[in-house]
Amino acid sequence: MARLVSSVSTIFVMFLLLVVIEMGANMVAEARSCVSKSFRYKGLCLLDRNCALICKTEGFTEGHCRGFAFGSKCFCYKPC
Repeated sequence: MARLVSSVSTIFVMFLLLVVIEMGANMVAEARSCVSKSFRYKGLCLLDRNCALICKTEGFTEGHCRGFAFGSKCFCYKPC
């Protein structure tokens, strides 16, 4: 009987440890990202690659086009 209680306790502690580790991994992955409309990109934003290149010259880590065909703009992203 004592061996059964010990085994159940060990399994429970291992489960809690696994849950805590998984929560820590998710917290790291959900870093905040700051967004700003590009000041240098002119015209319609059709290619994410062009937007990203301009955003990198502005000190951001990446850039993506947002919006629809004739109203799309270049937005830059970086970790806050």
